[in-house]
Amino acid sequence: MNLETLSTQTIRYLAVDAVNKAKSGHPGLPMGAATMAKVLFRDHLRFNPQDPTWMGRDRFVLSAGHGSALLYSLLHLYGYDVSIEDLKNFRQVGSKTPGHPEYGDTEGVEVTTGPLGQGLANAVGFAMASKKMAAEFGPLFDTYTYVLVGDGDMMEGITSEASSLAGHLKLNNLIVLYDSNNITIDGRTDITFTEKVRERYEAYGWKTFFIADGNDEEAITQAIEEAKKSDRPSFIEIKTIIGYGSPNRGDSSAAHGAPLGDEETKLTKEATGWSYEETFYVPEEVREYFAKQSEEKIKEYDAWMEEAKELDIKTPELDESVLEALLAVGEGEKATRIHGQVMINELAKHFPVLFGGSADLAGSNMTTLDGKGFFSAENPLGSNVHFGIREHAMAAIANGICLHGYFKAYAATFLSFADYMKPSLRLAALMGVPSVFIFTHDSIGVGEDGPTHQPIEQALMLRSIPGMDVYRPADGKETAMSYYQAFSGKNPASILLTRQKLKELNIDRSEAHRGGYIAVKEEKKPELLLMASGSELALAVDVAQQLRGKVDVRVISMLSMERFEAQDEAYKEKVLPKEVRKRFAIEAASALSWHRYLGLDGACHCLDHYGASGPGEELFELFGFTTEKIIEEIMRYMDEA
Repeated sequence: MNLETLSTQTIRYLAVDAVNKAKSGHPGLPMGAATMAKVLFRDHLRFNPQDPTWMGRDRFVLSAGHGSALLYSLLHLYGYDVSIEDLKNFRQVGSKTPGHPEYGDTEGVEVTTGPLGQGLANAVGFAMASKKMAAEFGPLFDTYTYVLVGDGDMMEGITSEASSLAGHLKLNNLIVLYDSNNITIDGRTDITFTEKVRERYEAYGWKTFFIADGNDEEAITQAIEEAKKSDRPSFIEIKTIIGYGSPNRGDSSAAHGAPLGDEETKLTKEATGWSYEETFYVPEEVREYFAKQSEEKIKEYDAWMEEAKELDIKTPELDESVLEALLAVGEGEKATRIHGQVMINELAKHFPVLFGGSADLAGSNMTTLDGKGFFSAENPLGSNVHFGIREHAMAAIANGICLHGYFKAYAATFLSFADYMKPSLRLAALMGVPSVFIFTHDSIGVGEDGPTHQPIEQALMLRSIPGMDVYRPADGKETAMSYYQAFSGKNPASILLTRQKLKELNIDRSEAHRGGYIAVKEEKKPELLLMASGSELALAVDVAQQLRGKVDVRVISMLSMERFEAQDEAYKEKVLPKEVRKRFAIEAASALSWHRYLGLDGACHCLDHYGASGPGEELFELFGFTTEKIIEEIMRYMDEA
C-alpha cells in the first residue's frame, strides 16, 4: 500500500475506531470523504496547528457536522491539541471530541455545526469578513473559506438562502466540497431529493465542478486549484461511497449513523488491505507524513507573520465614554427604532468594526450606517449589508462574521420574523458568539399590518434561549443603555424596538445598567410592585402616578431580564422584596415571561392571544392597555388579593 493510500486509510480508521469505541456516531461520511478532506488540508488549506486562531489562516467548516470524527482525525494527525486519548474519548462527557464539532471545545473547530446547513451559511459570513478585511488591511487577509457539505445540507432551506447571497456577492474566496453519496438516514436520497444540485448552484451564480471518483486525489486537487482562480464562489460535487470499503454497510444508510461494530470493521479493514490489528493505530511513516506537512504549513505562517509584523490590528473596546456619548443623543419623543438609528450611527464613530444590515427592511429597522457604503463585489469596504429576504441565513452569516474574529456583526428584521432565525439565534448563544440582533415593530403597536406582523410570543422565545441577552427599552435613554451593553457584551443580544413614538420618561435610571431597576420609588413602603418593559413602562409610570394616595406603588423597569438575573441576590431582593407579594406586570406580549417574578399571588395585563388589523393606538385601547383600564384591573386585584 503506497503512502498516500495508507494516510487516507489512517484517517478513515481512526474515525471508525472512535465511533466503535463510543458505540455511537457516524462512520459513513469519514470513510467516504477522507480523500477529499486530506487533499484539501494537504494541498490547499493554510493553517498552523501551533496557532489555531492565526488571523491569516484559511477557514475549514465541516457543515456536515455528524462526520465530526473525520475532522478530529485530521486535527490529531496534523498536530493540533487533539490526542489519541481524545479520539478514544469521542462523544464522552467533557472530552475535546464531542459528537458534533463545538466551537471552543476543540482547537481547529471554527464553528459549531450539527444542524444541517448552518455551517455553509456561517461560511458565507467568514468569506464576507475575509473580503472586507482584505479590502481594509491588504492581501495578507485575503483568505479562503472551505466547506464540506453533504446531501442533508443541500436539502435545508438555509443553504439556499446563503448560497444565493454568496453568488450575488461573487464571493470567490468561498469553495464548497459536496460529499455527494446519495444516502441519508432514511435511505437513498431519491426518495425525497432528485433535483440537479449543480444546476441549482449554477443558477445562483457559482462556478461548478464534478468529480466522478471521490478517491481521485489528482482530480480533487486540480478542481480546488481551478476554483481558487474563479471570479465566483465554487461548488465542487464529488461522488463518494458512504462507508467506503465496508462489504455489508457501504453505499447504504446502515453506514450513516451507527457504528460498524467489531465484525464489520474487521471485514472492512481486510477488504481494504489494512493489516494492523491495533485500534487507533497510526503507522510511523504516516505520522511523519503529516508532521512534514505541518512543518511546511508553519513555514508559510512564519513568512506571513514576518510580512504582517508592522500591522497592529485589534478590535477596539467600548468604554464608559461611549455610553456617555450614547446617553447624550438618546433624547426626545421618538420610536425606539428611531433612537436605535441614532445609537448605531453614534456607535460607529467609536466602533469602526460594525458590519451588518437588515433582511430587506433597512428603512424600517433603521439600521443603516450613514456614509459607510454597502458591501458588494464592487465595494468590499462597505459596512452595510443588503441581506435580502433571508432571515435564517442572515443570522447565521452574522454569526460567521463575528466568528471570523475582527468585525462585530449585527442583523435586523421585524420581531415577528424572529422565528425564522431561531436555529441561528440558538447557535449564537450555544457558542457564546456576541452577534447582535435588532428586532423592530415589537408589539401590536405595528398596527395595520395585522396579527401576522404583531409579535406575541417572540419576546418570550428570545428570553427562553440560554445565553441570549434580551433588551426591550422604553425610551431613548434605555435604548442607549441597550446598545452599549449589547455591543460591548460577550453574549449574543437581541434588542426589541417600537414602531410607534414613546415618551421620554422622567425616571430614576441610576441602576438601569443592572437590567431590572426601580424606575419610580414608592412614597413610604411599597404595597404593589408594578413591573413593565418597553412601551408599557410609560403606562406603568402613569398608572403609579394616578394611584398616588390610594396604593403605594413601586415601578420596576425590566429593560433586560437576563441582565437582572445576572445580579447578586441582595440586589434582586432590593428591587423585588419577597415580602411584597402583591405584584402586577404589564407587557403587550405573552404573560409567560413574567411568571418568575409574579409568584403565586401576582397578576398581569399581557397578551396571550393574537392581535388585529388596525391603527396601533386603537389596538392598545381595544386590548386594555390604557391607564384607566389598568387602574381598574389593579384596584380589583388589590381588593381580591
